[in-house]
Amino acid sequence: MSSISRLLYRSFCTSLSSTVATTPKAPTIDSIVDSIFKERNLTKLVEKFKQSSEIYRFRSKHKIYQIATRRLASAKQFDSIEEILEQQKKYHDITKEGFAIRLIKLYGNAGMFDHASKTFDELPELKCERTVKSFNALLSACVDSKKYDKVEKLFRNIPLKLSITPDEYSYTITIQALCLLEELDSAVSLLDEMETKGLKPNLVTFNTLLNMFYEAGRILEAERIWARMEKKEIVPDIRSYNAKLKGLVVKGKISEAEKLLGELRTKEPKADTFSFNVLIKSYCNDGKYDDAKRVYDELLADGHKENRWTYEALIPVLCEKGDFDFALKLCKKSLGLNCYLSAGILQVVVDGLVKQSKVNDANELVELARSKSYGRKSLKLPSEDE
Repeated sequence: MSSISRLLYRSFCTSLSSTVATTPKAPTIDSIVDSIFKERNLTKLVEKFKQSSEIYRFRSKHKIYQIATRRLASAKQFDSIEEILEQQKKYHDITKEGFAIRLIKLYGNAGMFDHASKTFDELPELKCERTVKSFNALLSACVDSKKYDKVEKLFRNIPLKLSITPDEYSYTITIQALCLLEELDSAVSLLDEMETKGLKPNLVTFNTLLNMFYEAGRILEAERIWARMEKKEIVPDIRSYNAKLKGLVVKGKISEAEKLLGELRTKEPKADTFSFNVLIKSYCNDGKYDDAKRVYDELLADGHKENRWTYEALIPVLCEKGDFDFALKLCKKSLGLNCYLSAGILQVVVDGLVKQSKVNDANELVELARSKSYGRKSLKLPSEDE
């Protein structure tokens, strides 16, 4: 190779490598999702979401759809939810019932039942077959939108109109709606109907009934449902026992509730955080701080983690007792776990610390809360009011 040829070759290679090095890499799906997840400006979030929806792989990411619509719903930006979800109907994915079900459920979670119903009605013209699965999604959307009084009517009318046969999930969702309307006898009648149709109630069906009957203090009827469940060889889980714990507490049978919790600590199904919270809240409501603290210590001893309801039961009682040091400790733990507490509860702790001349502790709590997105107007030191 001549010297001139070598020079030209080196020049070409240098130019090519420079071009390759400066060409930006296309963003990955994960980076696109992460960008939307971190976007604080909701207008920009909507624009990013709509642009990203053009990518097929993005449309398969269920979680980002849930997060985006939840944030918009929290900000009451329902028009924006409609904007991003209606756009999804132009893609071929909508011909698949699973994708359509996702949109129906997202509308339901946002409390936009009319939009969920409209989407269900549009499915034939969108070339998507409607089966019992999308029917169940519509019933769920109705429950999630708190339109409980509409559920049974949908359950009765749509199958007749569309020749859809309700399944065990259809019945369970409708039973749940009746329970939430406190029409418990009607819910049991629907359970009877379900069995006459040859459908088998599942654990979720029974837990829905147990939870509401125990909560209403109708213990004897709840026990009959429990016996019916066991007769069908359905094994109770911890949700079943937690419902029973609530029932015992509602009826003031605290010693029996304590005994049941003790059993659940040593056998299957094992007690969970909710189990302990039932008694913690009961003792806090009765002003029995020492008993509440004992159950809290047992919760930790068994390796469970506190949650928002643990803190919201304990902290106000601690403040009433003047134990602001322990209240501060629990506030810090909750914030460290990204467990959102109402600003009102935190403000009571801040004010109590200041009254006890623990201003540095109060200031530390305010700064920690603000680092977790609590606004300056919602939580402040008393000196900031001046």
